[in-house]
Amino acid sequence: MIASYDKVTYYSVAIVDGDDEQPSYFQKFVDRHQEENKGKLNHILSWLQQIGKVYGAKPSLFREEREAQALPPKGVNRRPTYIEMGEPAINNLRLYCYRLSERVVFLFDGDVKTADAAQDCPQVRPHFRMANQLARAINEAFKQQDIEWNDDCSDIIYDEDFLLIF
Repeated sequence: MIASYDKVTYYSVAIVDGDDEQPSYFQKFVDRHQEENKGKLNHILSWLQQIGKVYGAKPSLFREEREAQALPPKGVNRRPTYIEMGEPAINNLRLYCYRLSERVVFLFDGDVKTADAAQDCPQVRPHFRMANQLARAINEAFKQQDIEWNDDCSDIIYDEDFLLIF
């Protein structure tokens, strides 16, 4: 688990190589963008907090990216607003994620989008593809009952040693 708020619990996934567990995809995203894209990263982190505390993970707050989704949502003037040179601007940093419900979201990785379509952007394409692969693997884990909903479907249940294989 990455964070839990009143309305949303955020999860991520990490690669395990033998006994060596890597940081989660989301942590890699944060670490990579802390310096060079600090303002854009903070904008996305603000959205995560607002979604978690105020809105819940409503579909309208995410960009559809096949099976996966992305943040920030569309719309320059949506609050929290990204400001560049004193004016509202488009934040082209993308965080790919998977919205399971209004209460549960998996956070993955992303980068600065430099083309209209994610598939055409060399920077985000690998993150876009990985997010969609992970979304399919999470769906399969639900089918296999390796991941289940709790009684009121407000959170997920999984074995602490569960490995998501894709």
